[in-house]
Formats: sequence, C-alpha cells, structure tokens
Amino acid sequence: MNALAIFLGMIGTPQVILIVVIVLLLFGGKKIPEMMKGLGGGVKEFKNAMKEEENKDSKKDETTTKE
Repeated sequence: MNALAIFLGMIGTPQVILIVVIVLLLFGGKKIPEMMKGLGGGVKEFKNAMKEEENKDSKKDETTTKE
C-alpha cells in the first residue's frame, strides 16, 4: 500500500503534461477523438448492462417475495 501512495504522490502537473505529449506523439491528434468516442461508447454500454442486471435482480426479488 505504501508503494501505491508514494507513486500517486509523485504525479504532478509536469508529469501529466509529459504523459499528454507522449500520447499525442504516439497516436496523433486525429486518432485521439476516435479513441475517446469508443471509450465513451464502451462506458455507456457498461452502464446499460448494469441497469439491465439491476432490473433483472429487482424483478427476481419481487417474484420471490410474492410466493
């Protein structure tokens, strides 16, 4: 746990800027919006799946309590 706290404590503004520059150099300016759009779609799909699962669980609980 201490190693994680030390690592997180060392990240500052210069490190974030360096990471952003490296990502821009690796993927280019045109590819990054496409990647973020895909990531957003994945998060949306995950949320929808979680809601469906919660609805299934609540319906299952309702039928169990009725019996």
